[in-house]
Amino acid sequence: MRKICFFLLVITYSLSLSAQELYNLTQPASTLPKGALGIRLFDESYSESGLIRKITVLKVMYGLTPKLSFVLSGVASDYHSLNLPLDFIKHDHVGGAPPSPNTPAPVPNPYIFNGADLYGQYRFFSSDGQNSHFRMAAYGEASKTRIASHLAEAELLTHNSGFGAGVITTYLKSHFAATATLGYIIPLAYQGNAYDIYGGAYATKIIYGNAANFDLALGYLLFPQHYKNYKQPNLNIYLEFLGKSYGAATVTQQDGIVTDHISNTIPILRAGNYVDVNPGVQYIIRSSTRIDVSVGFPLINSSYIHAYPLYYIGIQRYFFFRKHSVAKND
Repeated sequence: MRKICFFLLVITYSLSLSAQELYNLTQPASTLPKGALGIRLFDESYSESGLIRKITVLKVMYGLTPKLSFVLSGVASDYHSLNLPLDFIKHDHVGGAPPSPNTPAPVPNPYIFNGADLYGQYRFFSSDGQNSHFRMAAYGEASKTRIASHLAEAELLTHNSGFGAGVITTYLKSHFAATATLGYIIPLAYQGNAYDIYGGAYATKIIYGNAANFDLALGYLLFPQHYKNYKQPNLNIYLEFLGKSYGAATVTQQDGIVTDHISNTIPILRAGNYVDVNPGVQYIIRSSTRIDVSVGFPLINSSYIHAYPLYYIGIQRYFFFRKHSVAKND
């Protein structure tokens, strides 16, 4: 009886979220079924002149209602430190001197707990047909981080505290799925001390520019061609385009100087835009465990928050606790 209940729940979940729209890096408009729990662990890494930097994220996902899901994330990384880099101040004996460019040689950072992020998604439109559906959802999130980001580009959870919101649209037809995301990020300012190489401390405030993200994710189910039972493995391929446009950062130091001019001279603090392309594969085991692998490359311009290629590997497991009834996909 328990196997029958589990099978019914898996079928319900498959109707709600098809395999080819379980993207590696982006979120579809579909939401988790009511009462379903997902645990996801993924690692992102790149090489910076031979120094390996990495981010590890643990996500706990829960379907509160058939249309409303929440995700709580915690992250650890060595991308940044709790303090600004030592070379953020050029020591010329003048307080408020503009920060220096990128460090010539990469400096190791401690692998530390960054912070947490709360994400909510509500599916407000669904149009389902035979072997197809069209869905739209709205999302909002809030992040709190402990680290000191010295880059203009805003990225919630992994780099900045702040807020974000947006709209997700997903279309699925047979083995193919496409999702488009439009979002907006409002990062909170950083306030702390910047130190020069001689130990001098300068009270520093960094106001990051707001950012807009625009993503397009394409997925295709290679196997199976036809489902026979929930034990069949799934093999999916993906091509995800992740784009962003962001404003310049403004730095204010203890003597009141607002260093707006650095936006024109320091690349990492300028306004910018870029699009990355991320091909990937995914393997799903018994409809409950998925393994994701992706690699990111610059397509239009490039990001300063990481180097390339950007490697991603993740594992996720779903748990279904409702034994006595099948969640309805409203």
